[in-house]
Amino acid sequence: QVQLVESGGGLVQAGGSLRLSCAASGRTLSTSYMGWFRQAPGKEREFVAVIGWWSGTSYYPDSVKGRFTISRDNAKNLVYLQINSLKPEDTAVYYCAASLGSEIPTTRARYDYWGQGSQVTVSS
Repeated sequence: QVQLVESGGGLVQAGGSLRLSCAASGRTLSTSYMGWFRQAPGKEREFVAVIGWWSGTSYYPDSVKGRFTISRDNAKNLVYLQINSLKPEDTAVYYCAASLGSEIPTTRARYDYWGQGSQVTVSS
């Protein structure tokens, strides 16, 4: 089992920045990838970033590339999501997720563990 707890969400003005954190505990040695998703009201959960837990290789969809940066601190079992130039459409609950698989996961089904989510609200 891997437990994930997100933090760092809140209310931010458009154009601002925010860094979300995800604390991982449990069997983190089994983790291959850590990802971030977001879900806005009435919408599907959307993939926004992934990083290889051991390799550090990251990947982003085109929709957030250039504004979102994922990073990790293996020693502290932390994963971060830096979001710059925030827009009102970034408003969503942001979820951290862990994958034990061998291939880079970009869909919800490829992840094995999820955090409870952290609300990010961007005001215009």
